[in-house]
Amino acid sequence: MRINIKVNGLKFNAELNESETAKIICSKLPIVGSVSRWGDEIYFEIPVHIELEEKFAKEIVSLGDLGFWPSGDCFCIFFGKTPASQGDEIRSVSAVNVSGIYYWHSDQWTKSTISFWEMIYS
Repeated sequence: MRINIKVNGLKFNAELNESETAKIICSKLPIVGSVSRWGDEIYFEIPVHIELEEKFAKEIVSLGDLGFWPSGDCFCIFFGKTPASQGDEIRSVSAVNVSGIYYWHSDQWTKSTISFWEMIYS
């Protein structure tokens, strides 16, 4: 499932995987709101609630992963280390359902002041 994500007017492509989390997120699009930042992760609350999916649940994620954090009903975009990271890993505060990947250079995130986002179908 391809989607577009806009952050502060900059648009990038993303692809959601086959998880139940991704399917539910797609069913709620478009979603618009404000973001928070935690290290090199941005996250935002979305109108979705789903528990961890064993097959997709991870605390240590990869650069470019998109995740859903069930503890806060938040969509997460990982573009580097967080305060929970150890060494070179990218670690979420707690397990997320990895639900896709984005296609954009991660250095764009660090150069931007991130405050507003929108997710839509591509």
